[in-house]
Amino acid sequence: MKILICVKQVPDTTEIRIDPVTNSLIRAGVPSILNPFDGYALEAAARIRDKHPETEIIVVSMGPEQASAALRDCLSIAADRAYLVCGRIFSGSDTLATSYILSQAIRKIEEREGKIDAIFCGKQAIDGDTAQVGPEIAEHLGYPQVTYGLEAEVEGTELQVRRETESGYEIVAAKMPCLVTFTKPVWEVRYPTIARKLEAEKAEIIMLEEDAFPEIDRSAIGLAGSPTRVKKTFVPQRNKQCKMISGESGEEIARTLLDFLEERPAPGTEAAV
Repeated sequence: MKILICVKQVPDTTEIRIDPVTNSLIRAGVPSILNPFDGYALEAAARIRDKHPETEIIVVSMGPEQASAALRDCLSIAADRAYLVCGRIFSGSDTLATSYILSQAIRKIEEREGKIDAIFCGKQAIDGDTAQVGPEIAEHLGYPQVTYGLEAEVEGTELQVRRETESGYEIVAAKMPCLVTFTKPVWEVRYPTIARKLEAEKAEIIMLEEDAFPEIDRSAIGLAGSPTRVKKTFVPQRNKQCKMISGESGEEIARTLLDFLEERPAPGTEAAV
């Protein structure tokens, strides 16, 4: 069995700042990390391999050459091989264009690796939070998809996915090949070993550059193939005034909160300062 995982290198959001003049993200000096949700997808694949040792795990990412660092992180944890889709013609791609490029890359990878049985993705990337690329890849490939996966198990020719719902979870079966997006599970992801980290540093990252895609529709990639336009990025202005409410019981706290709300002026009637 072969599982392919789509991963992304993202800025560490704990250190992201917004330029107050341009309203854009300040990326200079901000460290990059493996998208956490993609890490959950990798762990789900590794848990399948724990039960089925013949399973091969392949990772692919699209981005500049520096994104190979995220791929090496995956190799140090559980992945067997890694591919990087890299080229100027891909720059500026939104989620629709990115999903199309990755779907074409998956076909190219299959020419080298053989049939991919399942594609795992993180639910979303923490820098964009769209949760669109995974499902769009499935649509491009014509594969069944399951979203909000927590864990997956192989049952014959099907993948049984335990997925998160508003009221708990449910088990959904999908015929392979299929695509699953994963959210945060209850268990912790595994850490890399020293031996795997050393191997990952020496491992080859297989490059899929522009010349690997002679048949790709150039009108569907890059800025030309991206219907989404980001006009502005900004930090919402918030009223930082805060009143702490305490009490001996929940009923007392609720009564104090109600009294406070009743004393506040109606919206739009506050006295000018």
